[in-house]
Amino acid sequence: MPEALKTYVRIVDAFNRRVGRIVMYGVFVMMGILLYSSISKTMFLPSQWTLEMAQFVMAGYYLLGGAYSLQLDSHVRMDLLYGRWSPRTKAMVDVVTIFMLFVYLYFLLYGGISSTAYALKFGETSYSSWRPYMAPIKIIMVVGIALTFLQATSILIKDIAIARGRPIA
Repeated sequence: MPEALKTYVRIVDAFNRRVGRIVMYGVFVMMGILLYSSISKTMFLPSQWTLEMAQFVMAGYYLLGGAYSLQLDSHVRMDLLYGRWSPRTKAMVDVVTIFMLFVYLYFLLYGGISSTAYALKFGETSYSSWRPYMAPIKIIMVVGIALTFLQATSILIKDIAIARGRPIA
């Protein structure tokens, strides 16, 4: 493999690992928001923002954590035959099937960029009574999809190297 591709893999893997490790703690932020929501509903006046904010935090959690999940190979996979194959056979099959992921991510990214541009241009807000601006969560969505696209490219490069018999260390 050319050194530039190895460098790309190292940089993307390291960056997504850091982002994923930081975003992992977002579940605690969401739990704190929901705990506050429960307490405020029973002891004080209910807050309008808590449920929607918890949804935004959860969306950021799984969108920004998607690349890390892909990197760790911890996503859901149908494993009827795949688990019995050699690493080289797995890599060859993954090289072919990852293009379906690229198509899916392309359309997600295209729609996300279009939706984010609309939210920024027109100051789009949610339809709830709280009415938060939608642009921040849409920006996070686009960043998460882009990071997943970069990680999928890194995995493709690693799978090609394994299929060729020269894995990237």
